[in-house]
Amino acid sequence: MQSPDTAASTSAQIVQVACLKDNYCYLVNDAATGTTIVIDTPDASAIEQQLEQRGWSLDYILTTHHHWDHIDGHEALVERYGCQVIGPKANQGQIPLMERTVEHNESLLLGELACQVLATPGHTLGHTVYYFPDLAAVFTGDTLFSMGCGRLFEGTAQQMWESMQTLKALPASTQVFCGHEYTQANARFAISLEPDNTELQARVAQVALLRERGLPTVPTLLSLELQTNPFLRADLPHFKATIGMSGQSSETVFTEVRRRKDNF
Repeated sequence: MQSPDTAASTSAQIVQVACLKDNYCYLVNDAATGTTIVIDTPDASAIEQQLEQRGWSLDYILTTHHHWDHIDGHEALVERYGCQVIGPKANQGQIPLMERTVEHNESLLLGELACQVLATPGHTLGHTVYYFPDLAAVFTGDTLFSMGCGRLFEGTAQQMWESMQTLKALPASTQVFCGHEYTQANARFAISLEPDNTELQARVAQVALLRERGLPTVPTLLSLELQTNPFLRADLPHFKATIGMSGQSSETVFTEVRRRKDNF
């Protein structure tokens, strides 16, 4: 399954590539320079197929974190295309063939595409997301999912909540391209917390219809996530009241929501 190309701007294309069981990675092609980027590499063969289909080479791999299903294709793609691997400085030694390391708020120019590096620890300590302001797109790996967020394998709930604040600060019109097709499971949890949320009710129905048709639910919009993703809503008084945590700190609420999801 692969979604149609997303025309993010007049000079760039974003191609969503389905990999493995439920992973997504993304090709970004800058038409002005011919530069092509991939964000994460779950499956080199799937990526190569899409590159060949479009007559593109590969110049850069942007890595969100070191888990195997986001780096497994690095070596094969570097061998074939000679592309440069870029990733979090905190993951030196954990990401294959990484030539360039980046840190929070660093800026990249890839072809003519500007990219802002945002550190989002929580799922892993070095997790990093990549924001392309001219494309109104952020590639969130396993930090922010459609109606969900990543499990806390290395970081703390406090770190992940701070990472949610980093993402909430982006323009609401930003498209969110995440690393997995987890939306339907996340929707079941979200509606269990806020059964009377009308935006969420509508979204649950829409997601069910898309999945019945074998269509992806990603990308999503940050504006929609702000209305329906419980992990972005832990600071809202009415959300706190709905889940029985009025008066609690936002971090405490987020921590409890993550605990409930882990046991859902």
